[in-house]
Amino acid sequence: MSKFEYVKLADSIAADISNGTLRPGDRLPPQRNFAYDRGIAVSTASRVYTELLRRGLVVGEVGRGTFISGDVRRNVETVTEPRDARIDFEVNYPLLPQQWAMIAKSLAGLERVDALEAALRASTSTGTKSARNAAANYLARKDWSPQSEQIVFTANGKQSLAAALAALIPTGGRCGVEALTYPYVKSIAARLGVTLVPIPMDEHGARPDAIQKAHREAHLSALYLQPVIQNPLGVTMNASRRADIMRVAEKLDLTIIEDTVYGFLADETPLAALGPDRCVVLDSLSKKVAPGLALGILVAPPHLRETVMSAVRTGGWIASGHALASGQRLMADGTVAELTRLKRIDATRRQQIAAKLLAGYQIAADPRSYHLWLTLPPHWRSQTFVAAAARRGIALTPSSTFAIAHGHAPNAVRLALAPPSPEQLDSGLRTLASLLGTKEEDFDSTE
Repeated sequence: MSKFEYVKLADSIAADISNGTLRPGDRLPPQRNFAYDRGIAVSTASRVYTELLRRGLVVGEVGRGTFISGDVRRNVETVTEPRDARIDFEVNYPLLPQQWAMIAKSLAGLERVDALEAALRASTSTGTKSARNAAANYLARKDWSPQSEQIVFTANGKQSLAAALAALIPTGGRCGVEALTYPYVKSIAARLGVTLVPIPMDEHGARPDAIQKAHREAHLSALYLQPVIQNPLGVTMNASRRADIMRVAEKLDLTIIEDTVYGFLADETPLAALGPDRCVVLDSLSKKVAPGLALGILVAPPHLRETVMSAVRTGGWIASGHALASGQRLMADGTVAELTRLKRIDATRRQQIAAKLLAGYQIAADPRSYHLWLTLPPHWRSQTFVAAAARRGIALTPSSTFAIAHGHAPNAVRLALAPPSPEQLDSGLRTLASLLGTKEEDFDSTE
C-alpha cells in the first residue's frame, strides 16, 4: 500500500472523529482485526495507527488498546481557558478573598495624572530601573541573588517561555523537556519550529542519564525544566539531582530554561544558583497575584541578555508600562511577599483536604502545591473519566494534555486545587471519590 493510501485511511478515521461517529474514549479494534476488516496487511494497519498517534487523535494504553483522545476537539492552547463547569479543577490560578483589598491598597495612587503619564508611555523589554530592582529583590533567595541588569520583562509567563525558546533554539532545533510537562510549551514550540524531545523522569524529576541519551540521539540545543513543584507531577528535585543535572548541562554545553512559576510555594534553591551562566530563569506574577496581572519575568545570564531582549522585541512580547508599574508597586511594597505567604498556607490546607477525601487512591503531590496527580484505578481510562466528571459539572485535565509523546500518556488526571471555593473543593472531591469507585461500564450504561 502506498503512503497516500494509508494516510487516506487515517484521514477517514479522523473524519469519523470530527463528525462524532467516533467519540473521545471509544476504543479502536486491535490492529489485526482492523487489518482483516479493511482487507489490508497488519503492517499497514500499524502504519495507520501510528499516523493517528502522531496526529494526537488517539492514545495507546499498554495491554488495553487504542482509544480516541479526549483532546481531539480542543487545541492545547485552550487548556488554561476557563470552561463552563460548575467546579473547576482545571485552570490553576489561586485567588484569595482578602487579596483584592491588599492589591487595591498597593495600587492606590496609580490613577494620579503623573503616575499614569509615566505608566502609559511606551515601554521596553527591560522596563524601568525601579521595576528591575523590585523584581530582582523579590526573586532573591538566601543563596541566589539575580542582578537587576539581568532582568527582562514580558507581558506574561507564556511569552517569557516563548522568548526563551526563540532566543536559545534555532528553527528546526530540539529542546529536551520532561516527558510530562506544562502543556503550553507544546503549542509554543510548534509555532517556533522547535521539536520537543521527551526526557524520562523518576521520583526526583528528569533523569540525567536520559538527558545524555537524548542529546546523543537528537543533539539538543537546550533543556526546559521545572525543578520545583513540577507541573503536573508535583516533583521537586533534591540537592543531589540538581547537582547531577547541572553537571550534565555543563558537560553537554546545554542552557537550561528554568521555569519557576510554582517556585513561590517552596524555598528550594533554583538551578541558577548552581549554574548562573547556564540558566535562563522564567517567572510570572499571574499565580502570585492574579491572572489579570500576568507580568512575565526572565533572568538571563549576562552573555545571553541581549539575545533574550531581541527575542522579546521581535516577538512583540514587551510588557505594557501599566503592568510594569503595577508589578513594581506590588513587589516593592511587600504585597507579593504577603500574598505568597497566604497562598502557601492556602495550598497546604487544600492538599490536606484532598489527601483526606481521596484517601485510598494513588496520588502524587507536593504537600505545598496547588495541584495533584491522580492515577486512576485500572477499571477507568483517563479520557473516559474526564468525560464522566464533565457530565457531573467537574472540569479535569487528562494526562494526554501534558504528554510530549503522542500515545504515551499514563492512565491519570491532574487536579488543580486552586480554583474551587472551599465548599466546591469539598463537594467536588467527594463526587470524584464516588466516581472513582464506580465501574467505567456502569458510567457507560447509565449516562
